[in-house]
Amino acid sequence: MLRKLFILLAICAGSATAQTPFAAFDGASEPVLNDPHDLTIGPDGLLYIADKLAGEIVVMDPDTLEVVRRFGDGRLPGVRDISFGRDGEAVVAVSDLSAIAIFDFPGHRPEMRNFFSGFPRTEGVLAHSNGRYYVMASGLGELVMLDPKGDVKAVGGHPGAHDVAEAPDGSIWVADNAQRRLVRYSTSLRLLQVLDGPEYGFLGPRYLAVDDFGRLIVADQDAHRVLLIDPVAERLIGVIGDGEPGHGPGKFDDPEGVAVQGTRYFISDSDNNRIVRYVVVLN
Repeated sequence: MLRKLFILLAICAGSATAQTPFAAFDGASEPVLNDPHDLTIGPDGLLYIADKLAGEIVVMDPDTLEVVRRFGDGRLPGVRDISFGRDGEAVVAVSDLSAIAIFDFPGHRPEMRNFFSGFPRTEGVLAHSNGRYYVMASGLGELVMLDPKGDVKAVGGHPGAHDVAEAPDGSIWVADNAQRRLVRYSTSLRLLQVLDGPEYGFLGPRYLAVDDFGRLIVADQDAHRVLLIDPVAERLIGVIGDGEPGHGPGKFDDPEGVAVQGTRYFISDSDNNRIVRYVVVLN
């Protein structure tokens, strides 16, 4: 009861305008997944989903939301995140192995090229457009930068943090879950911005996506909501979800991941074991 009251108070902290849904329900996959986490649009336009308990990547058609193929075959235990690099490689966060795995796609068949371990509870990974990899070692609370030249740099202070995402200007957003905030860094890991005001009502922001305008689409798992935020104005634009777990339009049960493709949003409705699609209703 106390947790429900806290969620209600957090939601009410935003203005009435901020609670306006920013997108409308447009379809859902069948519940064929097994606790899906973050997801992304691949270079081929398909949807790539880190299916945590299945230990694999599931590939879906974004139009039909049907499974096209899978890879990993259960050998990616606790897989949490996937990100595509500038050369088309896929970098995968494998939490239970405290590692990232890098896949190439010769002939459209994924082959693991490399494997780096030593990132306790690897929750998020970003294959940045600058060629570097940024990894969230959640167990250490460190955002780690890996340079192709072999250089390694890290910044701490983020125990339990999850996602790492690139903004249009190249800066890096971190979903600092345990501290209920979003944090932005430069590519050299210099702190640039923190979003943690009561107007957002964060309870557990896990994974996020950044659209072409730099707006943040955030899966606030513990609040069963997805938020759209303008980080320049530091303003909450709209919310999908009412703070209670559920199944159906405008409802989620522990949403974990988000991806954006034009005017469409794809959300991992994790405890409902499905992907849902929403379309823009606000300019």
